[in-house]
Order: sequence, then structure tokens, then C-alpha cells
Amino acid sequence: MRQIDSGRVGWEPFDQLLIATGASPFFPDVPGGDAQGIHGLSTLQSGIEVRKAIDQDSPQRAVIVGGGYIGLEMAEALVLRGMEVSLVEKMPQVMGTLDPDMGALVSEALRDIGVALYLGESLESFDVRRGRVQAVVTDQRTLPADLVILGLGVRPNSTLAAEAEIPLGEKGGIRVNERMQTAVEGVWAAGDCVESFHLVSRRPFYVALGTVANKQGRVAGINLGGGYATFPGVVGTAVSKVCAVEVARTGLQEAELQRLGWEYVSAKIDSKTRVGYYPNAGPITVKVLAERDSGRLLGGQIVGIEGAAKRIDVLATALHAGFTVQEMIHLDLSYAPPYSPVWDPVLIAARQAAALV
Repeated sequence: MRQIDSGRVGWEPFDQLLIATGASPFFPDVPGGDAQGIHGLSTLQSGIEVRKAIDQDSPQRAVIVGGGYIGLEMAEALVLRGMEVSLVEKMPQVMGTLDPDMGALVSEALRDIGVALYLGESLESFDVRRGRVQAVVTDQRTLPADLVILGLGVRPNSTLAAEAEIPLGEKGGIRVNERMQTAVEGVWAAGDCVESFHLVSRRPFYVALGTVANKQGRVAGINLGGGYATFPGVVGTAVSKVCAVEVARTGLQEAELQRLGWEYVSAKIDSKTRVGYYPNAGPITVKVLAERDSGRLLGGQIVGIEGAAKRIDVLATALHAGFTVQEMIHLDLSYAPPYSPVWDPVLIAARQAAALV
């Protein structure tokens, strides 16, 4: 144990120990990576530091490295601050948690707000002058930058656990059971430092989301206090937005199903968020994946304007319940013109998928 004030290091006995060390943003090991003007973003404090840097330095050209949730949300924020924004992503699409056809809709939304996308390009280094970043160098070009945001995801802070010889999972998260117990007696773990369990694939799964971390912390706290609680697992539900365009996903995507060797069908539909004649009705695209033959729902993705994203919760609930797409067709969802067509877009996609199994 290290005391924060004095720096003194010593040993402290315990009856029960909870490891909740969270996760840290990934910083690539490339030349110039320690320059001023380069920011990771994963906590409230790191966000405050970015805001402070923008207010103090008035940067005009921003480059975001990474096209995940943080990259998208920062692209919107920086565009709204009047900056010239570029985004570099080594994969051929942004939002790697979406299938390529749905990710393309998000790329279109980014371009529509003025973000320059450089897809399929890898970060190689940073140009630095007098200790401050001047440009981002990829394997194809050099992009001038006054501000760089790294949106390359996070890694679990599991070094303490590893040094204590507590088993880790494939992605470096601490292995726990459904009560959040580690393999060491009296040691528990919860939050972004631990490995979860995917309820659809039935395999270990690492995800760093506040919703998951809060539930795990509650379960660990109940058990530490002498009660009994379990955390069964996750289905990978997440939402984001790019200005007016909302993005949502849950369950497995096509690439994951292919790696698992599962037979599946895919249905994608275009609809409206409200009844077509109602003011502010706008486009929504829903994609549903289901197991061939059985019809079991395996995953879903949604891209659309206001009112689109939270519809993912219907699919997430259906995944937890183990519904088939045939069963979903008869869900008694609400209807009124300001909120939905008579057939909600989620049910239209389920109906299309049911016709294919």
C-alpha cells in the first residue's frame, strides 16, 4: 500500500479486498507520443483537461485518432467549437462494433458535418516542435494538428492483480465469477478492470462501460457486505450520436458470428422514427441478426435521427430473454404518431428476419 500524502509504502492486512482499478486510455508507442497537445480521454478529469487546453490555446486544426465512441463524440464536440476536424481510423470503417453497411451510415454522418475521414490508415508518429505536437503522421499522409485526441479504446488496469498472481482473461481483464469473486479467496473485483460474460456467445467478453461497471460494483458491494447477489453477464449494448444522427448496437455482429461459425440470417430495413405525416419524422435503419433455423435473436444495430437509438433497448431486452424473431413480432409495443409508425421499425426488422429463418 502506498499512502498518497506521504508516499510511504507498507503492508495492510485485510479480510476482504475489492479491486476496482478501472481502465486507462491506450497510448500508442510511437515517436512523439508524449508531446503537449496530445490527449487521451476516458475520465471526467481528462475531459476537463481537454476543455481547458482548447480554451487556453484556441487550436484550429484537430486530429482524432480512432473511430470508436470517443472519437465520434469528440468529432461532434470539436466541430461545434468551430475547428477543422480530421479523423484517422486504421480499419476501413468507423464504429468497428457495427457491421460495415451500418458503419458506412455513420461515416456519411461524419462527413455531413464536415469531418474529414481517413479510413484504412495507421498512425505512425507525431511531428513535434519544441515539445508540442504539430502533425499526425499516418502510413499515407501527414495531417497538420494543433490538438490531437486519442480515441483508441481503453485497457484494463489489471497490473496489481497480475502481480498478485490473480488470473486474467484473454483481454487482460481480471477473471471473476458471477458474484465478482476472483480466484483468490477474499479478493473481489468489479468495473472496467474485470472480464465480463457475454450472454449471447456464452463466452468471456471485455467491455468498459459505465452501465456495466455500476451493476458489477453493486453486486460486489452486496456480497462484500454479507449478502448474496450475482451479475449474470452482458449483451454489449451501447449508444452514441454524431450531431443529429444516433447510433446503437447490441448483441453480436456479423464478424463475430462468422468467427464463431454460427449460421445466421440478416435483415435490414429503412423506416421512419415517427408516422410519416407527423412533423420531424425522419429516417431510421434497423438491422437484425438471427440464428438460422431456430430464429433466435443474436444482435441488432440502429442508425437514425432523434428517437432512433433508445429503440435498441427493445432488442437488448429480447436478447436477455432469449426471444426468437418470431416471438418479437407479437410484442405489444406502444404506438402514437409522435413516437412510432403502427409497426415499430424494430418489429418490421424482426418480421423480415423471421421470413428468412
